[in-house]
Amino acid sequence: MKLARSFRFALAALALGITGLAQADNYPSRPVTLVVPFPPGGAADTIGRYYAEQLSASLGQPVVVDNKPGAGTAIAAEAVAKARPDGYTLSLATAGQLAILPNLQKDLRYDPIKDFVPVAVVASVPNVVAVQASSKIDSLPALIAEAKAHPGALSYSSCGNGTLCHLSGELLKHLSATDLLHVPYKGSAPAVTGLLGGEVDVAVDTLTVLAPQIQAGKLKGLVLSSAGRSPLLPGVPSATEAGLPGFVASGWFGIVLPKGAAPELVEKLGSAIAVIARSPQTAERFAQNGISVEQGTPAGFAELIAADGKRWGEVIKAGNITLE
Repeated sequence: MKLARSFRFALAALALGITGLAQADNYPSRPVTLVVPFPPGGAADTIGRYYAEQLSASLGQPVVVDNKPGAGTAIAAEAVAKARPDGYTLSLATAGQLAILPNLQKDLRYDPIKDFVPVAVVASVPNVVAVQASSKIDSLPALIAEAKAHPGALSYSSCGNGTLCHLSGELLKHLSATDLLHVPYKGSAPAVTGLLGGEVDVAVDTLTVLAPQIQAGKLKGLVLSSAGRSPLLPGVPSATEAGLPGFVASGWFGIVLPKGAAPELVEKLGSAIAVIARSPQTAERFAQNGISVEQGTPAGFAELIAADGKRWGEVIKAGNITLE
């Protein structure tokens, strides 16, 4: 009896392995969807559309971007977690989605570790703190002084609740012992529009989004959430130079599949992504937008998700950060 049961298990495992190989051999045979958890116009959309374009060429089938903003990126994550693990639904996952939001919102309908299969981390980008060009605030120390003089009077925009933009703003508040009012938007584009239109006093968003506005003279950059300056904004000081060395927060982006995806599919997608990441064209295109190319293995990406989840969890707890 035990032998018969073991034989059936062995046959089932063999069948699953053969199915996975067959899937990978024939994959993809129809268009693939890449879910991006933000609307058009931000760093995530820039990265997602570039990889969709390149994967379309390498896989021989269209890879179509599906922007699903909202709920601090949870809407997109929930949709992908429920999708069939056949490789036809990919997700451009973010640090906010898999490492930050789960520490802020306990009723999420997805698990950042159990519900996704990491394929590869593909990019990273720091944030910038900016104000209107006409603002009397012209440096980070000036912003901190103004915020301390008028607690709760200044507001800052983010690209959504639970995103890295949001948490970077909260980290700034914690490190500088100031009180800034958080105003979340559904994505970077409307958040920046809010600052340009005077709806908020400060924006905390990615270098990709804010650099063009700063270069055009419409906004002033006060500080980068990185240890060094960016060639895109040589006049904007790093966190250390601005007097707040702990204000280092770069967001990563990576490709994940729904749980249950066959290892052969992960390997095939990972190989295609690695070729794209090594291309000089990718580094050149990303550099124009202040984005750094990242590469790695599925195991390395899984470790990054877990480690960042722990890191941001500690920051959230220490700063008593909550979703408004």
